[in-house]
Amino acid sequence: MRLKDIKNTFQNQLNSIYSKEEIDNFFFMLTEFYFGVDRLKLALEPDVNIANPEAILYALKLLKEEKPIQYIIGETEFYGLPFKVNKNVLIPRPETEELVDWILNESKTNNQQSITVLDIGTGSGCIAISLAKNLPNAKVYALDVSNEALKVAKENAELNNAEVNFIEDNILNPSQKKLVSESYKFDIIVSNPPYVRKQEKQLMKANVLNNEPHLALFVSDDNPLLFYKAICEFSNKNLNKGGKLFFEINEYLGKDMTQLLKDYNFKNIELKQDIFNKDRMVRGEHDNIKSLLN
Repeated sequence: MRLKDIKNTFQNQLNSIYSKEEIDNFFFMLTEFYFGVDRLKLALEPDVNIANPEAILYALKLLKEEKPIQYIIGETEFYGLPFKVNKNVLIPRPETEELVDWILNESKTNNQQSITVLDIGTGSGCIAISLAKNLPNAKVYALDVSNEALKVAKENAELNNAEVNFIEDNILNPSQKKLVSESYKFDIIVSNPPYVRKQEKQLMKANVLNNEPHLALFVSDDNPLLFYKAICEFSNKNLNKGGKLFFEINEYLGKDMTQLLKDYNFKNIELKQDIFNKDRMVRGEHDNIKSLLN
């Protein structure tokens, strides 16, 4: 069966769901993944035939059901690194790459010989592993409540030859100081916790809503900062003086997040927009003196 005929089938069957550009991207991702045929090769050899089209036609069926392409092929790229993904972890997003970039830019400007980093709610491990690969002087820890997510994160650490220490526990646990020994103090704590309010479900695309883990996505409408509050409290106890706390946030709650960090006595708070001009990240510095007075 000729690949260009399959490409036409993709366009005909998916054009009511996706744009032409999206369909082309899906098709070429799949041809390269299954057959080692990229866009250029197919352009130079338009009559390429494949003997076993079953896999790519099954992928077409899944795309019609709006299953994310990353889950279909089981992998994606984040910050220039390969990552395995499945239904137990969120698919890494470009805005999270911006968060990693922000942390790296601030971290590389200091002259510390070594730093300790904790990623809370690590999921696929994309933040922790990217930091470990780009901060050779960092000792990186990554925490998640989901054992299944940690399996994926550990596989990704091995895939990328990154040294990350993984912890399974719940940041909402009242005895959270047991999550990490009290002897540990961190220079950076980062988190991309659940932050989508249930009232915002109607704004989400079906391929996200019906496939990605709700545990990692949603919070209740009446307590949307639940995880942020717990992480701020944890950070007050476990950040070194002058240490920094970084969050990815709900674009509609930028002011609330800035106030929350003020309430927990963080200083030099900065709210940052992503490339789409949405309030997407915030960071603050730990004020050790004020924390000790609370």
